[in-house]
Amino acid sequence: MVSMWQRIFGSPKVTAHRAQPRATAMPRPAPAPDGADQATANTLSLSRPQIEDRFYRFVLGLPECKVDDPSTIEQATLKRLKQLSIRFDMRSLPRLPSVLPLLLRTLKNEDAAGAQLAKLVGRDPLMVGEVMRVTSSVYYRSVQPIGSLRQAVVLLGHDGLRQVLTQHVMKPLLQANAGGLAHTAGVRLWEHAERCAHACAWLSKVSGCEVFEAYLAGITCHAGTGAVVRMLDKLMPKVTAPVSSSFLAGCEQLAAQLSLQAAQHWELPANVTEAMEDCLNPPSDISTALGKALHVADILAMTQLLSDHEQLPGEINVSDSVPAFFAPSQLARCQQDLHQNFSMAKVL
Repeated sequence: MVSMWQRIFGSPKVTAHRAQPRATAMPRPAPAPDGADQATANTLSLSRPQIEDRFYRFVLGLPECKVDDPSTIEQATLKRLKQLSIRFDMRSLPRLPSVLPLLLRTLKNEDAAGAQLAKLVGRDPLMVGEVMRVTSSVYYRSVQPIGSLRQAVVLLGHDGLRQVLTQHVMKPLLQANAGGLAHTAGVRLWEHAERCAHACAWLSKVSGCEVFEAYLAGITCHAGTGAVVRMLDKLMPKVTAPVSSSFLAGCEQLAAQLSLQAAQHWELPANVTEAMEDCLNPPSDISTALGKALHVADILAMTQLLSDHEQLPGEINVSDSVPAFFAPSQLARCQQDLHQNFSMAKVL
């Protein structure tokens, strides 16, 4: 991954498995004034663009850069990327199992019978295998062995089946879209997707959105980033300067548009695609409840992931990063919930 980006951008040498944050790249909190609370002094405030810049550099294995304006070569590369994205063939994306859209719609009905759900799952061998494998795990193992797909579906319940569909069907699709030399990017994008889906579902309960639709929106909101990485991999321009923030922001805009197109290609629920389209607008123009939840969940997930990998020092105050869609206390509880469910201690 690092070698690819070194060839593309001619960046300084970077150790591939460097775990420690680069001290020179991280702004340090100002010393606490006399009598000030030390916890407040150790809290770092970053704007959304700053967090996004760090997130994409982490995902792509790029070093920090103080240059904001794109170079001539970067401008030419962005122009070429835009041309490629316009002609991007959505059929090249991995296709969701054909039965999945119908299954997702059926799962919205909490009264849907186990036999009906099992019949739909049974149309796709991959989903059958995943459902049987998960229900045979230690977590779901029952006193009596599972003897049929219907038993397995009933044991999972609606929530469990939704989790299987998202984590065991969407994950390989998203990581396949960022394959090849960009494998590391795919892994890190999935780490973000899990956190974003969790935070979006949490916030949806506050804003009155359908929880599972919020979860789907969080899972897929960066699906197009892998496609952009693959296009960059093919372009391989000979750039000698470090990557500017403006260049990364341009790549991010293209990725967001491709993410929306991927969600439409996969026939995800209309509320999901509407929220993703809403998030293409400036924060002040986001109008849908799910769009607001997704916008905030995205930045909370970025912040939590960067902190977990020691790419951010100390505690992060997100009040400067997100619009006032939710109360500060709600944001704090959502951050706490993310930490409890996705801390590196739990992952390891």
